[in-house]
Amino acid sequence: MTLTGLYVPLITPFDDAGAVALGALEALVHRILDAGATGVVALGTTAEPAALSDPERRAVVDVAARVCGERGAGLLVGAATPQALEALRDRPEVVAALSLVPPFTRPGEAGVLAHFHRLAAVSPVPLVIYHVPYRTGQCLSADAVRRLAALPGVVGVKYAVGGIDEDTVALMAALPAGFAVLGGDDLFVSPLLALGAHGAILASAHVATARFAELVEAWRAGDVARARPLGHRLAALSGALFAEPNPAVVKAVLHARGVIPTAAVRLPLLPARPDTTRAALRHADSLLHAPA
Repeated sequence: MTLTGLYVPLITPFDDAGAVALGALEALVHRILDAGATGVVALGTTAEPAALSDPERRAVVDVAARVCGERGAGLLVGAATPQALEALRDRPEVVAALSLVPPFTRPGEAGVLAHFHRLAAVSPVPLVIYHVPYRTGQCLSADAVRRLAALPGVVGVKYAVGGIDEDTVALMAALPAGFAVLGGDDLFVSPLLALGAHGAILASAHVATARFAELVEAWRAGDVARARPLGHRLAALSGALFAEPNPAVVKAVLHARGVIPTAAVRLPLLPARPDTTRAALRHADSLLHAPA
């Protein structure tokens, strides 16, 4: 199994009383899939999972699994402990777990390898490793990513290193067979796709989903003339959507468009400022009216 295409890491919408708006979430998943996404991610960092209760997290996965099952779409679920992975055992809709490199502890490459060796041995589903060193504090060389790819049960990486660096170029020059690189840095996804990434996991793709799906398709087809200018326009949108901590601006834009009932986030996040929201909406609207 090699994962390809566009996956959208779902926000968690809240209603006026502050509860999870499950109906809005269900409609959002349908909207994203209708626009051309390959699948979605439930309980990724965009979902504010640390601010959700256990019953809320289960309910979010229930909704995403039901819709993805109905639609034949791919579902990834954020899970980084043996207990969280075990909870996915009876969910046939889940194609893989998105598992974060251990944050804050900085265990070194050997520790990261040992950690994922243990997780892969007990996981009922394949693992996609989430490598985001500017959040976790743990860098991984291209060789370390290749050694992770060699672990049975590890099928890909959400690659979000904050740009295109020497290790990125080295990794993309010699990818292990059957191992998917999914771009996770919204601003830099176009150049990573140009280097040969298989797809992307992008919070920005809540907005202009069809154009992000088009970008992935264009680079995979080698259509540089179509992909390059579209990548520039989508990078500008992503910059506006990430002008404040994710997913505050994404939620504000979705609320302004009537997609979700409120723009609320839970502490420690704060709602997006009106000026930031207006700027993101201008970028989104320009893409909506731009020629395909």
